[in-house]
Amino acid sequence: MSDQVPAHPPWIGSSESRRFTCSPVPPPESFSFCSTLPAAPRPCYTSDMAFIADLHIHSHYSLATSRDLTPENLWRWGQLKGIRLIGTGDCTHPGWLAELKAKLSPEENGLLTLREKPQESGVPASCRSEVSFLLSGEISCIYRKGGRTRRVHCLVHMPDFDAARRLNCALARIGNLASDGRPILKLDAKHLLEMVLEASPLALLIPAHAWTPHYSIFGAATGFTSLEECFDELTPHIHALETGLSSDPAMNWRLSWLDGITLVSNSDAHSPSRLGREATVFDTELSYSGIFSGIAGGRGVASTIEFFPEQGKYHADGHRACGVRLSPQETIAQGYRCPCCGGKITVGVLHRLELLSDRPAGARPEIAPPFRSVIPLLDLIAGTLQVGAGTKRAQALYYKLLEQVGNEFHILLDAPLEEIEAASSPTLARAIGEARLGDVQIDPGYDGKFGTVSVR
Repeated sequence: MSDQVPAHPPWIGSSESRRFTCSPVPPPESFSFCSTLPAAPRPCYTSDMAFIADLHIHSHYSLATSRDLTPENLWRWGQLKGIRLIGTGDCTHPGWLAELKAKLSPEENGLLTLREKPQESGVPASCRSEVSFLLSGEISCIYRKGGRTRRVHCLVHMPDFDAARRLNCALARIGNLASDGRPILKLDAKHLLEMVLEASPLALLIPAHAWTPHYSIFGAATGFTSLEECFDELTPHIHALETGLSSDPAMNWRLSWLDGITLVSNSDAHSPSRLGREATVFDTELSYSGIFSGIAGGRGVASTIEFFPEQGKYHADGHRACGVRLSPQETIAQGYRCPCCGGKITVGVLHRLELLSDRPAGARPEIAPPFRSVIPLLDLIAGTLQVGAGTKRAQALYYKLLEQVGNEFHILLDAPLEEIEAASSPTLARAIGEARLGDVQIDPGYDGKFGTVSVR
């Protein structure tokens, strides 16, 4: 583990943002946490089989989520975003599972498809495509281990409804599954893994948003310092880790003990429009077995599509109530106390990862898949128009682009800038080009406050 935290960007700890350009070369020491992006855009795909998946979302049965999170709306937004496979989310909730059984039909490949496609879907012809679903859910485990209270969120993938039913029967003996789409259970994460494997040997458990301070396997507040500390002898059954919005693969590459773990990214969407904030590009057969073997075998992920991690709401250290954001060194110098009120500082993902890392910034395992960082299209549109993302002007231009150019990921990652300019404006086309290169302005998030990422 690192004993020292490297030098930090001078703008952390102030209200100012700094413009920088990411590159594949290890950045200077003062920019050590900068996302490692290619100097020029490159495709997310490696073969004709590759497809985009977002396998961690929620339903309208989860607390603080949109009522629009229905199978029909997820199917629609999957097409608008360019996502081929969507996790159902909340497969442990009896009401949502019943709705999924009624509205989704099992396919031969182990995935699910919408039984009745809406006639008036609102999906432009340029975006229309097939969308499949995979049974998934998130479980919050709160328990004591090693003399500390642990709060670990776990993502589960289930191969079929029967396996989901078996898992739910076991979990129902521990807590009320109907209280929340993401149930909170007094259950050791290791014991949850046992139940998942008993429900089906083809089921997967993936630690969710692994670095979030308060509710994750490695979080600074209640987390562990290794997979083995959490899962003991069952650790070999953990094949993947969800990096979360506040970290990216380059940050996780600094931990050599994660080299054998597949890094995946998902949106954790609480509304349909948030689908694809992050996603994983699989280069496998489009089937449940393809996903399982791709994750477990470690060679099925072609790339990931990422938030800029600084935009995540727990990237930097800070105390939101006082408007204080700190670098790791500043937090240590202040004794982990807010310099304004003396309250506890929330230690962010950057700091926590520095403490557990055993490699320098810029290190990359030989077989690590690449990744691309994106700014959501609606945010880029709102920025160039200088209006809110929810305004009619921004929404109108968003749908015009989808109609004339294609789905959102195609626009953000691959569409020729000339084509984007013809459908919108030179300003927006230039903004998308700069975002592709990582040439952005960043004001990092901290203590539950999202950061901002923008282009000039």
